[in-house]
Amino acid sequence: MRRGWIWARRKFGGPADRDAEPVRAFGTFTPELQARVDWLVQCGVDTVAMESTGVYWIPIDELLEARGLKPYLVDARQVKNVPGRKTDVLRAACQGLQKLHRLGLLSASCRPEAEMVTWRAYLRHRAELIERRAPHILPMHKALLQMNLQLTQVLTDITGPTGLAIIRAIITGERDPLKLAQLRNPACQSSTEEIGKALTGTWKPEYLFVLKQSVEGYDFYTQQLAACDAEVERLYAVLNPRWEMPADLPKLPPRKFHSHRKNQPAGEVRQAMYRIVGVDLTAVDGLKEASVQEILSEIGTDMSPGPTVKHFASWLRLAPHNDISGGVVLRSRGLKSNNRARQAFRQAAESVARSDNAFGEFYRRKRAQYGPKVANMATAHKIARVVYFMLKKHVPYEAGKAEEYVAKQRERELTRLKRQAAYLGYNLTPHPTATESPVA
Repeated sequence: MRRGWIWARRKFGGPADRDAEPVRAFGTFTPELQARVDWLVQCGVDTVAMESTGVYWIPIDELLEARGLKPYLVDARQVKNVPGRKTDVLRAACQGLQKLHRLGLLSASCRPEAEMVTWRAYLRHRAELIERRAPHILPMHKALLQMNLQLTQVLTDITGPTGLAIIRAIITGERDPLKLAQLRNPACQSSTEEIGKALTGTWKPEYLFVLKQSVEGYDFYTQQLAACDAEVERLYAVLNPRWEMPADLPKLPPRKFHSHRKNQPAGEVRQAMYRIVGVDLTAVDGLKEASVQEILSEIGTDMSPGPTVKHFASWLRLAPHNDISGGVVLRSRGLKSNNRARQAFRQAAESVARSDNAFGEFYRRKRAQYGPKVANMATAHKIARVVYFMLKKHVPYEAGKAEEYVAKQRERELTRLKRQAAYLGYNLTPHPTATESPVA
């Protein structure tokens, strides 16, 4: 059985005067966890610090919050460099953690409110369903190639409308290439003749069996995903708005072009999220319904825990970490993190790399200066700042055009050059034959 040491912390002074046995061991069954909380309340505890260990902390955290205690979920890296009392049970490693907490040397991890935690659990499960569904596509590719059915050469995605329609027809026994090609979706760029040539091959039963089972596995997770989306949509209806919502909620403008993908949530998710937070985050370039869902479920809707946007970017690990010695920056780098919101922002930055907007122009300028990795982090940082101010001030997003960004960048570059020329004792005058060009 997994056991945990717990300690009593009084508001002033040490815990020893609150109980004759200040260190006790408790089990992990629910009655034992409840006895642990009763003992903490009896000892006059107001806050409890505990290390984050997988998901083992969640039951005790919920019990502590239900009894009015404030849990401090602590990252183990905060106490890594503190000597002593880490694994010695006889000397109670929890006493070292209690001392650091009493001295104010531990900071609590940010955890959204209870409704957001419930929403986050559904969306994390949804992301896992998408990850589990993806491996079933690879056996489809392999089985088709083994039968020399070059469907991947004429379709960009075999799990699209055309690909799935053809594969399901093959499973049900259709072998005529022309009849299979006629299942082509009107939006498909390949012609019926090209698809018919690609579907001329061998039909071996062992590979058809693999193809059939792969499609069944894909369909199973697709059904699970639809059920999860229905549960999330039901949760949207009971979530309370985080702003002063008017009596008549305005209708949102149409979706951005090419904003719908097969992994996007079903239903009116965009309107539901607008009802909750009061701003349309999908209007931000690079963000779609699925990414906005993931970001909101991870960061919550209350931006007050982050006093400034710099705190928010630092928590996301999107701000550079500077190693400073003697006032000199030795090196600057980005810290590693498994934050799901950070990953969503980086995916959004990657999606605007070729876009004709301010984010896309910023990405390309940074990529020319420092490379794609730095450009991705810098653009993700820029998108995260926009989301922070939209949620904090409840202001709509105003899309910036690439031409406007280039013009402002040119003005900043000219100002810098004029200042530098004046410092050197020169005047900067425009050349009569010069033309305006983007500043890299």
